[in-house]
Amino acid sequence: MRGMSPATPGTGKPDKLPPGPARMNTPPDPHSIAALRERHGPRYRWLLLLSVMVGTMASVMSSTIVNVAIPDMSHHFALGQERAQWASSGFMAAMTVSMLTTPWLLTRYGYRRTYTGCMWLLLVGGLVGGFAQHYPLVLAARVAEGLAAGVVQPIPAIIILRAFDSQEQGRASGIFGMGVVLAPALGPSIGGLLVDAFGWRSIFFLVVPFCLASLWMARRFVPTTAPGGAAPNPQGAALDWRGLLLATAGTLCLLNGLVELKGGTPLAAFGLLGGAALALLVFVALQRRMLLARTRHPDQGVDPLLNLSLFRDRRFAMGSIVAFIYGVALFGSTYLLPVYMQMGLGLSASFVGTILLPAGLVLAVTIAVVGRISDRQPAHRLVSIGLLLLACSFALMPTIDTDHRAQTLTLLVAWAILGRLGLGFILPSLNVGAMRGLARAQIPQGASAINFLRMLGGAAGVSLCGIVLEWRTAAHGLKLVPGNTAPGHLAPFNETFFMVAAICALAIGAAVKMRAKTGKAAGQ
Repeated sequence: MRGMSPATPGTGKPDKLPPGPARMNTPPDPHSIAALRERHGPRYRWLLLLSVMVGTMASVMSSTIVNVAIPDMSHHFALGQERAQWASSGFMAAMTVSMLTTPWLLTRYGYRRTYTGCMWLLLVGGLVGGFAQHYPLVLAARVAEGLAAGVVQPIPAIIILRAFDSQEQGRASGIFGMGVVLAPALGPSIGGLLVDAFGWRSIFFLVVPFCLASLWMARRFVPTTAPGGAAPNPQGAALDWRGLLLATAGTLCLLNGLVELKGGTPLAAFGLLGGAALALLVFVALQRRMLLARTRHPDQGVDPLLNLSLFRDRRFAMGSIVAFIYGVALFGSTYLLPVYMQMGLGLSASFVGTILLPAGLVLAVTIAVVGRISDRQPAHRLVSIGLLLLACSFALMPTIDTDHRAQTLTLLVAWAILGRLGLGFILPSLNVGAMRGLARAQIPQGASAINFLRMLGGAAGVSLCGIVLEWRTAAHGLKLVPGNTAPGHLAPFNETFFMVAAICALAIGAAVKMRAKTGKAAGQ
């Protein structure tokens, strides 16, 4: 796969493409990466990053903000909780699988057509979902939004690793991460106000101004070229449809199997989980065969959806493990913390959003600061520190004493902030640190693979926390209802928090192995 032209050392500026017959006979593209950089000068790489950041913020916000509208939506369409929840689950499944198609789309259609196509799809999904009169249309709109969000999310990492030199990549990741993290941090609070004032439909319309702004900026700053500075190749290798169908089937089997474990029959649950395992084995075998065929005959065949040769690089392999476990802990905790505060501590939904808001703001600031530090410190060290802080925040949750309300709220905010500090250390460092050992042509595949694993871990993490919480609640002879003050009613939550802390601690071992073989700081 072609990549954006290599950066000149120490400048972050892409080298000019070598002259050739195609370049001499074809007029230069005024919207290529080279032309845009010449037009806007050294600041162009930051304008490009800002352009994709706006669209990514829209996609991230659309993934989380709908949760506050599910009760109103289920009442409006007279749905049960499980059917209404598919508005969120369908989005997650579509987003997870579509991430694997990003490298193929970029090579086939280039940055601008891929990015603007996703923004149009996200925009149409928001409008259709907002005006829909039937729930199946709402669900279709959410799936469309998920497909767009999945393709978009690996693109910023590709741009950071290609348009910035190694001394600026951490800073760029920090600035980008700060903007993207503010979306889910502020989303639930804004969403709650919108739902109360205008109803659930307003949630869908919220992405419209972000999409319009991103489309305007894309016309000005996002290049038409493919990752490599070359023109897109519409006649290139076909998409690996068999791999995509297997990945989709495996993901759906996994998510539904975990749901069945929580509220269905054991036979259905293990049947679906077995189907997920079988799909994984067949997928890996297919990808290996396609990679061998492509290696032997570079001009024939189809590029594999997931290039398994990426995992020969130790830093990438260990970073992928960290990304999966990190997704389990992050998304699992976003489910567990609100349930804990409402069901366990008896706090109102609006109060929960207020308590979590300071932690979200601290996370945004931490990402910006750590982003600058990560240009001078090894990625494995920062990721390990972040995982340790995250594990400590979960392990300390059982210290909260409900008999003293003021102390309860203080400790709750403190431990939530400690966990967000940990995330702030991980987010700017993980992708850059994991992919610095890859060849430049492998960066698009690496970015989509690591984001896919993180989202797959996240989807599994939500179900895992729900399963463990219900299991421990039943084991203690308790019921998960608001206002429960029975003795030991927090024990199931505390045990689930210990489980999440243990998962984070396990990831530290993989994070340490992300160290470069030379022992020097990442990027050197």
